[in-house]
Amino acid sequence: MILSTKRRLFGFSLFLLFTGLYASVARGQAPDTLQLWPEGAPGAMGTGPLDVPRISVNLPPKDKATGAAVVICPGGGYVTLAADHEGKQVAGWFNNLGVAAFVLRYRVNTWDHRKYGYPHAFNDATRAMRLVRSRAAEWGIDPGKIGILGFSAGGHLASTVGTHFDRGNAKAKDPVERAASRPNFMVLIYPVVSFTTEHTHRFSREMQLGRTLDSTLAEYLSNEKHVTTLTPPTFLMHTDDDGVEPENSVLFYLALRKARVPAEMHIYQKGGHGYGFYPKDNPALASWPDRLRDWLKGQGLTK
Repeated sequence: MILSTKRRLFGFSLFLLFTGLYASVARGQAPDTLQLWPEGAPGAMGTGPLDVPRISVNLPPKDKATGAAVVICPGGGYVTLAADHEGKQVAGWFNNLGVAAFVLRYRVNTWDHRKYGYPHAFNDATRAMRLVRSRAAEWGIDPGKIGILGFSAGGHLASTVGTHFDRGNAKAKDPVERAASRPNFMVLIYPVVSFTTEHTHRFSREMQLGRTLDSTLAEYLSNEKHVTTLTPPTFLMHTDDDGVEPENSVLFYLALRKARVPAEMHIYQKGGHGYGFYPKDNPALASWPDRLRDWLKGQGLTK
């Protein structure tokens, strides 16, 4: 009797085990999450989730992989992160194209200015670029095909990385810090760009620079003023009725043209702000990811 009961329990345990394994396979493996600084981020104010910048690693199937990769910076006004529709969903879209995607959870401020302003988010994004490039061989990535994408305030962060990069520190003990931070391409979606014009998104600027405006720092972070011939090729998208005014994209595009940097920009009439990759009830605007896919293919990043 006891033996029979043990056999039934053992059989039931196997059933649970295989059911769990099947469910795990059916769902797919959750992406790995890596801290940018395993021993603690520089300037961290604590050890809670908001104090630990990290990336989620989303790799495409090996038979689809093109060798390209992108670091994704969700928006949120530098006070929160829209990590689902401007992060996780976007990573899945890129994986379907064979592009490795790394969703960045960078440090942000709080409404009462008790957390992180400049340069913490910039340091996090720069570190993410270095980390991906330093581990490119491990992840099957071409180190010359690593880009950055940002939405809204994340677009400001991405464009800051794309205009304020460096070659890395060849003498650094940390191998990550030896890698260059320059993106090979940029994708800016309804981005904040300017910190000095009438088109500035003042809330994002305040969350970075504080309530008292430092005009020198604002000039430095007004990224349309820092485009050079070394700025990476860029795709921009905006809508005409966006609360983050489309002049942010226009000013950056004009600077790219002046520097003879390859660029493409799309401005749709309606759509507002914050819709991510899948705007609802707007068939015209819903086509914008197709334009991005065409551009990525033209840049030799997808098949």
